[in-house]
Amino acid sequence: MTVPARLHASTRRDEPPSSDADTGEVRVPIALYALDEHRGDTDLVLSRADADRLLAELAQALGYGVTMPRRSLEAVR
Repeated sequence: MTVPARLHASTRRDEPPSSDADTGEVRVPIALYALDEHRGDTDLVLSRADADRLLAELAQALGYGVTMPRRSLEAVR
């Protein structure tokens, strides 16, 4: 399935990510858009391992490599 380029998601303002210490789940609140029209809100839910991999891949794609300084996901509440 190809997603049209005009669809995108963004983190929701003033709603930080959270994590569950018992399950290791990381929850990122996101807003969904078609062009600049808000279409809804949802949470991106990842395991801690998946969240770490995603962060590493994003850092690499942005040219930060593996040494990108970041706040540990352990600090996310």
